[in-house]
Amino acid sequence: MESESFTFGPYKINPKEVFYSTNLSYAMVNLRPLLPGHVLVSPRREVKRFADLTSDETCDLWLTAQKVGSQLELYHKASSLTLAIQDGPQAGQTVPHVHIHVLPRKGGDFEKNDEIYDAIDAKEKELAQKLDLDKERKDRTLDEMTQEADKYRALFA
Repeated sequence: MESESFTFGPYKINPKEVFYSTNLSYAMVNLRPLLPGHVLVSPRREVKRFADLTSDETCDLWLTAQKVGSQLELYHKASSLTLAIQDGPQAGQTVPHVHIHVLPRKGGDFEKNDEIYDAIDAKEKELAQKLDLDKERKDRTLDEMTQEADKYRALFA
């Protein structure tokens, strides 16, 4: 995977952050995860809106999210998954590239279960501020993200 190139909207993704890929989709670790195992699954082709994906891309994206989610749920000893898409700016999407948030869930990880959606929205807004205003914030280092991706990559070997 390290010889491949990946983009996320206008941003180049270091291949070390990608732990699973197909011909049409890839899964990467998250710069600021909400929970352990919070990753993103995205189509390889830069597509801004979900409705603009081809049927093959849509199918592959969801099959990739299903495969990644099931492995990470086991790895993190979770009991459920949250799969979420923010489709367009008014839905909270800050990077103009379709992506599915995959979050392994455990009982009590949020006081109220639906608070996860507010948290995703808040993290997307923080990311927008970082990307647009370059405000200082505590991002994970490439080494931290590489170590996590290496662990996840082993799940699919």
